Amino acid sequence: MTSPIETPTVPGGATATAAPALRAAGLSVGYHQVPVVHDLDLEVRPGEMVALFGPNGAGKTTTLLALAGEVAILSGTVEYFGTPERRPLHLRAQDGLGLLTEDRAVFMTLTARDNLRLGRGTVESALGYFPELEAHLDRRTSLLSGGQQQMLALGRILAGRPRIVLADELSLGLAPMVVQRLLRALRAAADEGAAVLLVEQHVRLALHHVDRAYVLTRGRIALTAPAEQLRDHPDHVTDLYLT
Repeated sequence: MTSPIETPTVPGGATATAAPALRAAGLSVGYHQVPVVHDLDLEVRPGEMVALFGPNGAGKTTTLLALAGEVAILSGTVEYFGTPERRPLHLRAQDGLGLLTEDRAVFMTLTARDNLRLGRGTVESALGYFPELEAHLDRRTSLLSGGQQQMLALGRILAGRPRIVLADELSLGLAPMVVQRLLRALRAAADEGAAVLLVEQHVRLALHHVDRAYVLTRGRIALTAPAEQLRDHPDHVTDLYLT
């Protein structure tokens, strides 16, 4: 049974009574008309950072791509700031959506500086989130570590001051220390007013940065709760992976 959403105060100053920046209602998504995600309800408000947890194959990435406009919706609705949203990804991005996929969307043959110039923000704004990249701006991106490449990809998105950020498995293959660094940057973006939805496997780490969490199992929401209720009992999340 799905637990009710409580009304936490958001560190960035917003509260759960604020109108959602991102809302899915009765969302079913799949491929070739076969649903993978069923009747999903989800909300993220401005200034809020929300995690979407779940085992491999639960439908997390499919959900995120549907919210971004990259996977067709079979039924239900997606709203951005109270308006139904069915435009393709590139038009949503023009209006303030930032999507970070799990494949580190950087151009390996370009320098770090040139990668940042391709974003909607400035190099200086990106360095505000990840000042450690400054020493590597003129290096070819293929020579950076995996963590530095992910900082580059996320920094390019955050520099554009997106209103909504969707991040998919940003920690994939990275050391916990690097993951913490990335999560802090996302938390900073939320504190500045962005609505952040994070798909993540590092449950314990993520729970220390997010405000609320959803758990998706077998394509359905199995749990919704404030993060503070789960921080001391992360097994309540992972136990659902086996149900």
